[in-house]
Amino acid sequence: MTLAALEITSSYYLVLAAMVFTIGAVGVLTRRNVLVMFMCVELMLNAVNLSFVAFARALDDVTGQVIVFFVLVVAAAEVAVGLAIIVAIFRRRRHATADDLLALRG
Repeated sequence: MTLAALEITSSYYLVLAAMVFTIGAVGVLTRRNVLVMFMCVELMLNAVNLSFVAFARALDDVTGQVIVFFVLVVAAAEVAVGLAIIVAIFRRRRHATADDLLALRG
């Protein structure tokens, strides 16, 4: 059996993106730790990026890759703001759960 005969199509990438997105969504819904929730949101963003690239390749269009670039820029901004909030929570308390966000109210 040779793997050279196996052709990787866009559906393989879309199924992988759906699985990664599902893992991220389940993680956001079930975990209370802010860092884990943060990583799960990043997983979901990467799954969407993979879908955009798969569709861009299938349709021979660059628009999907341009959208991926903008999503990565927004994700980088989210990381900067999100980590600042998480650090602010950790300075007040030694642990961080989703319920601790109420502690940031002034």
